Order: sequence, then C-alpha cells, then structure tokens
Amino acid sequence: QVQLVESGGGLVQAGGSLRLSCAASGRTVSTYAMGWFRQAPGKEREFVAAIHYSGGHTYYIASVKGRFIISRDNAENTVYLQMNSLKPEDTAVYYCAAAAASYSGSTYARDYTYWGQGTQVTVSS
Repeated sequence: QVQLVESGGGLVQAGGSLRLSCAASGRTVSTYAMGWFRQAPGKEREFVAAIHYSGGHTYYIASVKGRFIISRDNAENTVYLQMNSLKPEDTAVYYCAAAAASYSGSTYARDYTYWGQGTQVTVSS
C-alpha cells in the first residue's frame, strides 16, 4: 500500500506561483509512475501532469505546458508540481496519484491505483 499526502495548496492571485508537494509513505514510489490531476466544482477530474517512474519523461495537459513543472525526488519519496503564471481557471482541488510503472505517462485516472486526499488551489483574478 502507498499513502499519498498532498500539501502546498492555497489562495494566490492570478500570475502568482505555488508549489504542491506529494509525500508518499508505506512503500517507495521510485518504481511508480506519478501524476497530478485536478477537479474543479461541477467538472470531471482531469489530468494535469505525469512523470515517468525514472523521472526521465514528463507529460502535461496542453493548458499548463510552459507554466507547470512536475518533478520527483525518489530519495525523499516526494513528487512536486511547480505551478507558475497561475490563472483563475487553474482553480481546483489537486490530487496526486501513483500508478504501476507500465502506466507511465498515462492521462487516465483509471490507470492510477493510489490517490491522495487532495489540496485546494484557488486563483483569484
């Protein structure tokens, strides 16, 4: 079992930055593909970013490319999402998730086995 705990969310003005962290426990996540998803009120959960279990490849939804950066520190068993140039439309609950290595880069929530509880990100205009 893998437990994931997100942190770093909050309220920020448009154009600002936040860094989300996802701390894993229970098992090392160095052999897991990791992803970030978000869900805004009244909307479906959507893929935001993912990182290969090796850390060598990253994947992003088009709307965050060039603004968000996903990274991982396997020694710390932590995954990060650096969010820059935030926009009001980025407002959502952000979830960290872990998937088997074979699902590296997957954009489908169904491929991820373990999920955190989420952290709220609110961007004011």
